[in-house]
Amino acid sequence: RQPLSPCVVGERLCSTEEATAGSGTYTRHGFIFSSLAGCLERKNEDNELPVVSVVRDSESQLLPNVGAVVTCKVCSINSRFAKVHILYVGSTPLKSTFRGTIRREDIRATEKDKVEVYKSFRPSDIVLAKVISLGDAQSNYLLSTAENELGVVVARSEAGVQMVPISWCEMQCPRTHTKEFRKVARVQPQFLQT
Repeated sequence: RQPLSPCVVGERLCSTEEATAGSGTYTRHGFIFSSLAGCLERKNEDNELPVVSVVRDSESQLLPNVGAVVTCKVCSINSRFAKVHILYVGSTPLKSTFRGTIRREDIRATEKDKVEVYKSFRPSDIVLAKVISLGDAQSNYLLSTAENELGVVVARSEAGVQMVPISWCEMQCPRTHTKEFRKVARVQPQFLQT
């Protein structure tokens, strides 16, 4: 990939002999033009013409990258991992959700062999996690909650009430006083979503 250069709506980028039109562009009279303001991106495929696209500035930066702290929602769990949808990178909402996986061994930093996914997360929990790799062919990001600051930040009890953390591994329903196991995050103020 070449460095991105800014371009404006309607800017003539190149001829259709030099490249193929990608997203954020259109062709007219043998030339490719920008259909939105953003950054020019040129990707080379195998021995074919490069694909020219224009990405909005905010979108081009907004991909969860390794080391980023993300806010995600648990979709499903099994004995080996939790599947999540990534909603925020840092405090910035994503325009489209990305899928992520939190593997059993990445839930806690200690006693990894004793971790049980269903005692850490439940579907619809909101979790703070860190991106540890960009995943595999299914384009799932691999996430970790193996730090004190990471884990469940919002969970609802079976009564539908937002639960209160009472320790690093339990939350309690304020209405029914039922306790449920979770991998609770010790939330740092900068990660709180208002």
